[in-house]
Amino acid sequence: MDFRNSTRKGFTLIELLVVIAIIGILIGLLLPAVQRVREAANRMSSQNNLKQIGLALHNFHDAHLHFPAGYLADTHSSAANLATLDAPPGWGWGAQILSYLEQDNLYRQLRIDLAAWHPSNAALVRTQVKMFINPGAPNRSPTMRVKTEAGNDLAEWGRSHYVVNNGQDESWAYARHDLTGIPGTGPFFRNSKTRMADVTDGLSSTVFVGEHTTISDKTWVGVHPDASSCTIDPNRFPFTACDGAATLVMCHSGPAPAEPGVVHPPGFPTCHVCQMYAPWGGGLVLFGDGHAQFISVRINLNTWAALSSMNMGDIPDGF
Repeated sequence: MDFRNSTRKGFTLIELLVVIAIIGILIGLLLPAVQRVREAANRMSSQNNLKQIGLALHNFHDAHLHFPAGYLADTHSSAANLATLDAPPGWGWGAQILSYLEQDNLYRQLRIDLAAWHPSNAALVRTQVKMFINPGAPNRSPTMRVKTEAGNDLAEWGRSHYVVNNGQDESWAYARHDLTGIPGTGPFFRNSKTRMADVTDGLSSTVFVGEHTTISDKTWVGVHPDASSCTIDPNRFPFTACDGAATLVMCHSGPAPAEPGVVHPPGFPTCHVCQMYAPWGGGLVLFGDGHAQFISVRINLNTWAALSSMNMGDIPDGF
């Protein structure tokens, strides 16, 4: 039987390699576009989270005539940390607004009358609250470990990728920081009861909440008096060091007396655990009037410091 005149079917090896190469090029062109779409979706999700948090803060204000405290502590308690006066119950701003984030069932189950780290609350405080999770963050595990500076475990709490603004200076550097009068005060500090009327620089010009999606772990639960906030990767973030327990829920912008002239907006490469930090050239922040906006790492440093204070009279013209 003669096969010389039969019709050839199929691909040659060279044709197959060409097709594979073309598919590889197309995938290479498509992947960056897909990544950009994913990043845009994550940013929109985070922006929506911040807006919902803003509504919750204002609803809390309507009910209590002030915004929630950065965190709550009975500084006169016998269980207070003698160095910082941090103490039970320790509940943070995130826990205080749960009822206004459609988490009323969780809030009602918590023993708010007990410390946030009390065994009665242990299972509930590990809850992941979707509104506090940024889908684009590199550390998205449901919980984080609360530890001493030596690395000893104190508790396991639900994670948050958002922190409230403590102002320019870091109030946790002063033992009695439940008192106002610290230069560059922001809306949130220990036992704060900030009212809208106290934000004399204007709600639209004052940062309330911002992203903190890397460097260190934050929580919606609160502050353990013996805890410390440390970098999650000392090799990647060599400039940062452990800071006070208050930085589990709050951040500041600078300048502070310990760092004269240093201001760090979101993503600033000094990489402090006590600053708002996101790995995408800046970060989303929520202003007191409820609008969320991306702030670039390249923002004028004096402008960022002005936006971080609520009553300094340093209202920026535009940014």
